[in-house]
Amino acid sequence: MRRPPGNGEAASEGRGSWGLWGRQEARRLNCAGHDHCGKALLQIGINMMALPGGRHLDSIPLPGQRLHLMQADSVQRWMEDLKLMTECECMCVLQAKPISLEEDAQSDLILAGGPGPGDPLQLLLKRGWVISTELRRIGQKLAQDRWARVHSMSVRLACHARSMVSEYSAVSRSSSQEMSQIEKLLMEKCSELSAITERCLQVENEHVLKSMKACVSETLSTLGQHFGQLLELALTREVQALVRKINASDNIYTTESTTGNLFSLTQEGAPLCRIIAKEGGVVALFKVCRQDSFRCLYPQALRTLASICCVEEGVHQLEKVDGVLCLADILTDDSHSEATRAEAAAVVAQVTSPHLPFTQHLSSFLESMEEIVTALVKLCQEASSGEVFLLASAALANITFFDTMACEMLLRLNAIRVLLEACNDKQRVDTPYTRDQIVTILANMSVLEQCASDIIQENGVQLIMGMLSEKPRSGTPAEVAACERVQQKAAVTLARLSRDPEVAREAVRLSCMSRLIELCRSPSERNSSDAVLVACLAALRRLAGVCPEGLQDSDFQQLVQPRLVDSFLLCSNMEESFV
Repeated sequence: MRRPPGNGEAASEGRGSWGLWGRQEARRLNCAGHDHCGKALLQIGINMMALPGGRHLDSIPLPGQRLHLMQADSVQRWMEDLKLMTECECMCVLQAKPISLEEDAQSDLILAGGPGPGDPLQLLLKRGWVISTELRRIGQKLAQDRWARVHSMSVRLACHARSMVSEYSAVSRSSSQEMSQIEKLLMEKCSELSAITERCLQVENEHVLKSMKACVSETLSTLGQHFGQLLELALTREVQALVRKINASDNIYTTESTTGNLFSLTQEGAPLCRIIAKEGGVVALFKVCRQDSFRCLYPQALRTLASICCVEEGVHQLEKVDGVLCLADILTDDSHSEATRAEAAAVVAQVTSPHLPFTQHLSSFLESMEEIVTALVKLCQEASSGEVFLLASAALANITFFDTMACEMLLRLNAIRVLLEACNDKQRVDTPYTRDQIVTILANMSVLEQCASDIIQENGVQLIMGMLSEKPRSGTPAEVAACERVQQKAAVTLARLSRDPEVAREAVRLSCMSRLIELCRSPSERNSSDAVLVACLAALRRLAGVCPEGLQDSDFQQLVQPRLVDSFLLCSNMEESFV
């Protein structure tokens, strides 16, 4: 199950209701919370300008790598490893450097299994990850004044950089003059770093070492800058080749493979998504989505588009090629598979994410909004799985932030009935991420006076009451945060709807006040969330205005009568009683 992109939660939760939430639960987007994207190799390379302390890539997805390694015999595996590591080993022997016995020697990088022959993209990603990680480690050792380690790692870094340059030159097309110049600068800086760190080993005077340390740091920073530039140029060339291949291909298998490679690149983070958008990736993918002969590839192409549109350049390109109109056509065409329409909904969710400020200027979206909203409500109603419902409801939730007219459209389309009925269907609504989307829509719709009667009619107050008791099942940070958002938005919805006395009386009858008091007084019930506390205090005060007799004197004096800020401070500092 995947999570969607951005609707109203804190932007720190990383791919909004996504932020294309990354798509940890949802394959990639960023809806309902997100931290997805800042791990790209390219970004790490660029960040090395600020060494020591640059960020680094945590992992590189290597499709099929594990299976390949399991099937290879031990000799073949050793030969593959040897090809990549022998230069480093030779350098250690030639310079008479003993194998380190330090505690972190075990963590020295080993590249298990090289990229396949003729695969420059995987070579860049794997070698780039190794080099960026080495740069980060050297920065750490430099900060600790561990000069022996700094030098040995500098030598190894030079080996990896030389290997990347030579191997990429062997498998890629002819190198440009700009790339050749940066390659030369990179290798010069690697040699300079090795030389200066070796001299540092001979120096004992602390004042001299201090001045040399600044020089090493500057050299390391410049080296990281050259590495980032080289990696960006090389990856841009490979992206250009992929885009050209998609544009020129009329073969379904070639297009499928190339689109898959493009999608893998989008998972490396925002910098690569920017490169893909600038080099025509969005245009090429929409070209695929407009050809009937490629219908079976629509889901894959749309999934890639959703990932690219987490950056401003991707959204601008989407608007330039009338992408919103294409999405509307797909969503309203019942001849398309449910999977295709679900992926189109994911793109809509991404480009309308409230956590992406540049999406608010999508003028073309307003022209097709009614068609899209109608199709999304229908998709929610007919969804055969939780993931399809999640993507459709996430798109609707984000649209309610995008334009206020959307709430009126949803009211006319009986969306409240569709959403509340789905809450009782475990096949469609089975996670807090999905309930987060539903309660977001209800909270935004509850500003309309006509909404209250529909909520009462569909037994919505009881469902909202249930959302106040949302609990995580797995205990993962993402799920805990989703549960907090559900509780907060349920309280906000209740506060807004309680302007209607009938809704307020129904809430009191269902013991909502007791639950709100419990959430205020017991930090563990709200996971110590201040946002939930504020929303519950506001809802409690609204209900108390209608039915004050439902409160005990102590609750009224502490939670209702004081200023909101005083009640907040009282509850946020409250110690739980275990008596």
